Amino acid sequence: MTGPRRISRTAEAAITTVFRRLEYRMLGRVYCYEGGDEFWNAKREPCRRLGLGIAGALLRRLKPGGRSLYVGAGVAELPPLLVEALDLQRRVFPYNLRRSEVTSLNRTCRGTPVRFRPEDAATATGRFDHLWIVSVLNDPERFPHVAPLSYGNADPVTFDPGLFRKERRTVRSIVNRCMPKLSLPGLVTTSAEEVRWIADWCHRKGIPYLVERRQYPTALVGDPICFIRIGENRCKS
Repeated sequence: MTGPRRISRTAEAAITTVFRRLEYRMLGRVYCYEGGDEFWNAKREPCRRLGLGIAGALLRRLKPGGRSLYVGAGVAELPPLLVEALDLQRRVFPYNLRRSEVTSLNRTCRGTPVRFRPEDAATATGRFDHLWIVSVLNDPERFPHVAPLSYGNADPVTFDPGLFRKERRTVRSIVNRCMPKLSLPGLVTTSAEEVRWIADWCHRKGIPYLVERRQYPTALVGDPICFIRIGENRCKS
């Protein structure tokens, strides 16, 4: 049994309220070195609208009452977090290492079931039937050598294989610590560019998986999002 087909008015209203209350001036300093006001003036409505699209897609794939682990969650994750919590009565666990952003988001989300944690997602306990890991494994700020290779624009003149190998170990460590928390069968939400890291883990563990063909646009980073069914190797009828 999966959830309802449409996002409720209650969840839509909560998302609208949260986006209106977001502390955009403070968030501008978190997301941008400069031009934060202009960034959010352009991105806030696309972020809300496209987030609703992804939340609706999750609504049709997740079961009520489960648990979701969100790795590196921020503003873009607010619509799916709220829809999961309000329309599916699921427990959501968003983790974010940027403490200033977590503090601001928790002020904004006061009165909702969503509470961000300023910790490493690998410290989360228990099992989850949904793992969200979007634009984490190819973050150009954290992984300046992995990211260009992921996007197919690495410079052969300046590319440093040694630094790449070091970053690759870190990326694999994140995957190795988070993926075992997923109960099988389970769902992973990730970007198209990060699928290979999840697939690599599945191959190493001998676990079947199915990457859904449909992709969903995002507003902040721009990476399209897709869903991977872990523990499955064929489409459901």
